[in-house]
Amino acid sequence: MRNPENVLISLTKHSNQKDYKYERLYRLLYNEELYLTAYQSIYSNDGSMTKGTDNQTVDGMSVERIRKIIVSLKDESYQPKPARRTYIPKKNGKMRPLGIPSFEDKLLQEVIRMILEAIYEGHFENTSHGFRPNRSCHTALNEIQRTFTGVKWFIEGDIKGFFDNINHDTLIGILRERINDERFLRLIRKFLNAGYIEKWTFHNTYSGTPQGGIISPILANIYLDKFDKYVNEYVQKFNKGKKRMRTKEYRKNEVELSKARTALKNANGDYERESAIALIRQLEKERVTIPQSDPMDNKYARLVYVRYADDWLCGVIGSKEDCKKIKEDFKNFLNEKLQLELSEEKTLITNAQKSAKFLSYEIRVRHSNLTKRDKTGKLVRNYMGRIVLEVSSDTIKKHLIDTGAMKLIYHNGKEIWKPKAIYRLKNCDDLEILDYYNSMIRGFYNYYCIANNSSIINSYKYIMEYSMYKTYGTKYRTSISKVIGKFRVGKDFAVKFRNSKGFEKMRVFYNEGFKRQKKVFQSNADLVPNTIKYFSSTKLIDRLKARECELCGKTNTPIEIHHVHRLKDLQGKTFWEALMIARNRKTIALCRECHKKLHCGQLN
Repeated sequence: MRNPENVLISLTKHSNQKDYKYERLYRLLYNEELYLTAYQSIYSNDGSMTKGTDNQTVDGMSVERIRKIIVSLKDESYQPKPARRTYIPKKNGKMRPLGIPSFEDKLLQEVIRMILEAIYEGHFENTSHGFRPNRSCHTALNEIQRTFTGVKWFIEGDIKGFFDNINHDTLIGILRERINDERFLRLIRKFLNAGYIEKWTFHNTYSGTPQGGIISPILANIYLDKFDKYVNEYVQKFNKGKKRMRTKEYRKNEVELSKARTALKNANGDYERESAIALIRQLEKERVTIPQSDPMDNKYARLVYVRYADDWLCGVIGSKEDCKKIKEDFKNFLNEKLQLELSEEKTLITNAQKSAKFLSYEIRVRHSNLTKRDKTGKLVRNYMGRIVLEVSSDTIKKHLIDTGAMKLIYHNGKEIWKPKAIYRLKNCDDLEILDYYNSMIRGFYNYYCIANNSSIINSYKYIMEYSMYKTYGTKYRTSISKVIGKFRVGKDFAVKFRNSKGFEKMRVFYNEGFKRQKKVFQSNADLVPNTIKYFSSTKLIDRLKARECELCGKTNTPIEIHHVHRLKDLQGKTFWEALMIARNRKTIALCRECHKKLHCGQLN
């Protein structure tokens, strides 16, 4: 049986070859080692302990479950089960539908996802950043800051109901361009058509990818890669001119500056030298106030583009009419080739003097005549035309209101932010309350740490801090000043507690500041995607294959892995609970008899 690492490396070798067609992929699904690797990858996800429509979870994982899947794949009798439909709240107050597949479907989807990623990762465009290895919102934003310098217009793109409107026939047709294996494609179509169950009623899915499905993100990227490649070709045709034409005033200044520098070289005395230096300084100061290039130069145009999932942003150096044409051309391509519709209300053309919104950041072009000297000593406008990433006060306000940490009051027509207690936390212990506020602050800062105005997050922390004081005050029915006095340790607010070994520890309220982070990932993350995953034997897989019960010691017996959602849910009253706590593991390898007794409450 081939090693999963070798299987995926062999697929990756041809990933960047446009005309290469993959054959006999379906037989790779017979490889048990791929399923074990997939199991290792997904078992720790919270969703693995969530029941699907078959009432099964990751608990009881065994080699026999894998073999049962493989047997049904060999005769093509495998049929994905309908997903269990649930809803989660969106930021705008609406509800987002989410499908919860059965665990066997998740396991097989993870294997398919690994195969598709090996095939397509080297084929994708560098402008795509969503759901890809070593890429994220931050890499997309860093790419914008690096490549959008000097743009005059933004086109903010949004595809209406993208995940729900992916055309199945179009998607299979796109996959067929690179995959010559009808059995593999039929299996993917089965997942697309699996449907969902809501309120005990089955619903067919005629379009879209299963939300919550493991293969949905990679299929979405494969689908929109057609758009990425179209935009890439469009950029090549749209771009024109090597440089903008320089203005007459700037060229005149350069000529005079060149003459002054020549005069300095040929100066005979101190007076001539000082006069030449004074003239050079005067001309340099004048130069930074003169536009270098003609913004209305019709012989120069640029288009840059970045996409994250179904949201994309274009930067245009050109006229507004150019932007309108670009938007219309993109709209027509999406409609005619991919059967997708641009959201008119969210696809906006914005002048770069104002801010465009992308991935919850405000993006604008800086217009500043501030100067600094470069490495050669030349006075330059280093900040002109640079892209600025900002977190807005509206974003902070909305986040604070959504978390329940703040309310708005109005005094003489002025909006005032007022912290308030989060009442749902009042019954938590002191450490849990502190941990909640620390996690919220760190999470907010981690996302907005690359903002040029990251120091504004101090206002977010201030509200969260006094909300925390009020929450403690509500719990103990006391004032903020007494709360601060009770938990003050030096200059910090801290909660003391004892760990599992009985030692006293202390956890401090966040005090690390909000300095801007320029780099979040390695500098070449976007240029050299990590297309190969290396796998090695892991303890969990070894324990599953060892065929030895970790409780009764029986050997050479089929093993089932028992999973728990959280270790802290175990009380340690039984031997198997104490064993899991002592080993700090959420899994234990049991024989079938021990596992059955455990679920019947007969295992002491």
